[in-house]
Amino acid sequence: MTTIILLSLAGAVIAAVVGTVWYSDKTPTGKIHMKYLGFYNLSPEEQKQKIAEAKPKMWKMYVAQMALSFLTAFSVVFIVTMGMINGLSFGVALGFVAMNWLCFIVPIIGTGILWSNCDRSIAWQKFFSDIASNLVTLVLTALLASLFV
Repeated sequence: MTTIILLSLAGAVIAAVVGTVWYSDKTPTGKIHMKYLGFYNLSPEEQKQKIAEAKPKMWKMYVAQMALSFLTAFSVVFIVTMGMINGLSFGVALGFVAMNWLCFIVPIIGTGILWSNCDRSIAWQKFFSDIASNLVTLVLTALLASLFV
């Protein structure tokens, strides 16, 4: 169980790294995210003010995100390690992870975007960007977990 917890912590770090890169304003997916948030509708001064206001609270948001990412990583690590220990190939265990992504994460992201007050011209872009980010994170976490079985 210690290995599962440590791998889950590593999975949370993977999620933080992928998210930081994926949603950076220097990437195409980050630009979609900023547009989704309405950040580009603000003047440069308003953008700077928003960033300044967010900075003091940012560490709390990262801690909360790491806790949520830990839960997701725990699920992935548990599926992969327990599956492989019990004789499943990595491909089959990864298939279970993919089914969880498809049946739980994709609908939750889709519902959030569907019912949000977002610019409808980018809704599909945001949807595919977010589900792809999650899939990349899950696959990387699963690959890491498979190395320790």
